[in-house]
Amino acid sequence: MWLPFWKSRDRFSIDELRYLTEQLTKIQIVNEVNKDFVIEALRSIAELITYGDQNDSSFFEFFMENQVMGQFVRILKISRTMIVSLQLLQTMSIMIQNLKSEHAIYYMFSNEYMNYLITYSFDFCHEELLSYYISFLRAISGKLDKNTISLLVKIQNDEVASFPLYVEAIRFAFHEETMVRTAVRALTLNVYHVGDDCVNRYVTSAPHADYFSNLVMFFRKQCISLNGLVSDALKNPGSDSISTILAAVDEIEDNLYYFSDVISAGIPDVGKLITDNILQLLIFPLLLPSLRIEAVNEIQIGAVASLYLICCILRIVKIKDLANTIAAALFFPLEAFRQISEVKLNGYMLGHGSIHDSQAQGNDSLIGVDGTHLRVNVPNSSSSSHIHPEVVICESDSTGSNLTLREALLSFLTSGDDVLVLGSLGVLATLLQTKELDESMLDALGILPQRKQHKKLLLQALVGEDAGEEQLFSSEGICCELDSYLQKLKEQYGVLYSFPDEGASPRAHRFQVLDALVNLFCRSNISAETLWDGGWLLRQLLPYSEVEFNGHHLKLLKDSYRNCTIAIQQEIRGIWVDLLLTFLCDEWKMCKRAIEASAPRKEPKCILLPSQKSYSDDIIPAESSFTADRLGHFLVSSMTFKSFGKVFVLLHQLQIFSLGRVLPDQPPICASADVPESFRARTAGLDTSSPKPGTELRIVDAVPCRIAFERGKERHFSFLAISMGTSGWLVLAEVLPLKQQFGVVRVAAPLAGSNPRIDDKHSRWLHVRIRPSTLPFLDPAKSGAYGKVKTKALVDGRWTLAFRDEESCKSALSMILEEAKLQSNEVERRLKPLFDLEKPVESSNPSVSPPKASSSYITPSNLF
Repeated sequence: MWLPFWKSRDRFSIDELRYLTEQLTKIQIVNEVNKDFVIEALRSIAELITYGDQNDSSFFEFFMENQVMGQFVRILKISRTMIVSLQLLQTMSIMIQNLKSEHAIYYMFSNEYMNYLITYSFDFCHEELLSYYISFLRAISGKLDKNTISLLVKIQNDEVASFPLYVEAIRFAFHEETMVRTAVRALTLNVYHVGDDCVNRYVTSAPHADYFSNLVMFFRKQCISLNGLVSDALKNPGSDSISTILAAVDEIEDNLYYFSDVISAGIPDVGKLITDNILQLLIFPLLLPSLRIEAVNEIQIGAVASLYLICCILRIVKIKDLANTIAAALFFPLEAFRQISEVKLNGYMLGHGSIHDSQAQGNDSLIGVDGTHLRVNVPNSSSSSHIHPEVVICESDSTGSNLTLREALLSFLTSGDDVLVLGSLGVLATLLQTKELDESMLDALGILPQRKQHKKLLLQALVGEDAGEEQLFSSEGICCELDSYLQKLKEQYGVLYSFPDEGASPRAHRFQVLDALVNLFCRSNISAETLWDGGWLLRQLLPYSEVEFNGHHLKLLKDSYRNCTIAIQQEIRGIWVDLLLTFLCDEWKMCKRAIEASAPRKEPKCILLPSQKSYSDDIIPAESSFTADRLGHFLVSSMTFKSFGKVFVLLHQLQIFSLGRVLPDQPPICASADVPESFRARTAGLDTSSPKPGTELRIVDAVPCRIAFERGKERHFSFLAISMGTSGWLVLAEVLPLKQQFGVVRVAAPLAGSNPRIDDKHSRWLHVRIRPSTLPFLDPAKSGAYGKVKTKALVDGRWTLAFRDEESCKSALSMILEEAKLQSNEVERRLKPLFDLEKPVESSNPSVSPPKASSSYITPSNLF
């Protein structure tokens, strides 16, 4: 029966298309016997129609005259196999995607066949069939414009009565398969961006507007799921938990970008729909009530996840009303939103009630208790204030529900852990950078940058206002925008509230922010990286001015700086003295760049990631022979060294800033001095480079010794301790047979941190510690994503040198101590201007770069 199908025939011809159409017409039922022919015929027709669209219009004319679309629909009806349905959907997708002729597209969309295929009851139990169906719908949406979209809708009384393409697509908007959800979102965006007024009214009318509520509910579930992942990661940190969190974060941010894309389509009322749903389904009942330090069982999301989500929503969803409403909500007490969170969802609408009427038993009032609110006495001049910031902020109950949310964010800075501090700084920074937020709202929050304040004052002067400096901080005019949103929260969202800070000016709120930041810089239990983020926020608020620092602020900063200076000065006699200059110079430039950047260094998702392990956890394997008194001690001290160094640099720059000086590009350090002739390094003939293996040296000052790098294999060397400027080395050299006064360097290790000690029982033995010449955190190439160290495990760093007599051993000890002292003295000399802030340094010498630590570290195990 099917032999004629295989006759030789011009494949791309009208005859071929006619033959295939005739054969399809003859088919009365599609079963296992003829399904292969039907599949091939459908595929071939799609290929021929695509070819004809680009080369010969008669192909599509035949397609229209013979109602081939009707044959497709008939084949679908009589088919009893899923594979034919697959092929038909694929055929339609290929044809729609590849047709370029407007005439052809109009024909495809102008009859009811397309809507019949869209609404056909396919068996979506087969995942592959669903995938083909969604691709088919997406292909149709790709051809939509103001002309074609009218062919796919039904009009009644000049309004859209039905739109099968849109309605059927959003049925799968929340499918478990990510690819399906992505395709549906692409389709909806294609519909929204057409800009047809009738269609726009249709998608925003009931019940279709529920799609936007459903979107936010779906997003809400993702937020709760993310919170669970973050909680699990805190309990069981690891690379798997980080990758899982990052995957969830990507999906959450994709959702928010979809919201943003929908809004950008410019459909009237869609922005309001999304705003109302985000506020009523997510922000008010879920995110704001969680902004507390203590854990509360009934709340479904933690403060960390909440801070991240608020940052993301403000950063991605560009809606003015949304941003300003969230900002205004920060003036409400925590209790108001905590009780909203207790209202159960009925469908997708939240019931509104009097918040005050439903207060939990035991709470007297949301207002009227001054002791529970953050207060600040703003000085009338720049004279010193004796108000202790801890009285202003910390004495308030940071976990109390009577705190406003704005005050709760500030309490995180003064009493929260590192993650909460980072999250709070992230929210404040995001608010400050949100362009949709009115400047008057930023001013009311106390975070309007000083440059914008000066701009506003200048404009006031230009238009003839005779208010002086006080006008800049006057609450008149500023509160009108805030009041309108506070009123909106009461009337539209049912949050009844009496503003507790009615008499407080934006200047008072600004001092609260400043107090919180100053207290933050005085905290010793917060990481240096997080403090740098606080430095960025401070510089945004006060670019170059000491006017708004009162005397107590300056005292606190100075005391904290002095304590950190003492710790750094101890490092001059410590383990890492040779790296101190290089480290401080590098950190100075990085810190200046970080706090003067236009945006914070970290993305909001960093708030969610578990704290990094110490470097010693990654570098020292469990089976290592290290103990706290060996190289493990060096690695632990290196982290302390790094932390103190970064904090010192930040506090030093804040000191310069608080004194009204311009921050230099380089730290104020002295230039390097020439090495005196008497130094052993000059005697040894060492140039400015480090003593690398194979270097020839004069060893007149060296002391002969023996050392065993392997058990039972003792070797003879000449031991020499050398310092050159801020660098220093312990050298083991082999004597040259023909040049008795010279030797070849075989091993070189850092002088700093050697901690020499003569053995208690063997007076000819000298023990020295061997420290790594570089550290992982100083070498970015050794750090992977999120600070994971990729270096190999270090080996035991300890030498035991045996000398021929007790005098030689003491001589070697004295040599080490003497050279270490010279090295420390040179570092101290060069750093002296850095520690003397009272005497401004006119100019440091930027042309002289600090000496770099040697990058070669040779250990006994890899020497030969």
